Amino acid sequence: MKPLVTAAVFGLLAAPAFAEGDPEAGEKGFNKCKSCHTITSDAGDVIVKGGKTGPNLWGLAGRTAGSLEDFNYSDDLAAAGEAGLTWDEEKFVAFTTDPKKFLQAETGNAKAKSKMSFRLKKGGEDIFAFLASHGPAPAGDAATEDSAEAVSE
Repeated sequence: MKPLVTAAVFGLLAAPAFAEGDPEAGEKGFNKCKSCHTITSDAGDVIVKGGKTGPNLWGLAGRTAGSLEDFNYSDDLAAAGEAGLTWDEEKFVAFTTDPKKFLQAETGNAKAKSKMSFRLKKGGEDIFAFLASHGPAPAGDAATEDSAEAVSE
């Protein structure tokens, strides 16, 4: 019974909590994004070296839109974040498919604009899965890891 519980706990830890896409395909797809975006951890470790035109995408999954300090977001994206927009797979895919249309729908402002002019035709789910695998561990993971260690002892 012990090995079964341990396997179940570790299986849950291994799966990205937020994403349905394929992280490996998303890593390849992110090549389209890295001309503007980097993925650099809070500790300064560079996961994907990229441009600085767009914000650092480390920890994007679950983050409030427009909330990364030291980045100048569009007023409309910042307003959407202040209104409660957080990045999940569905919102990310909609935004990357048509940023302007997405912000117009989110804000209710027919004149809303986005600084991101690139449109992703496909693969948004995969890129989100890749990004979801690069961020700080959710607060509950430390407790889950402790209980997994206790089960295996």
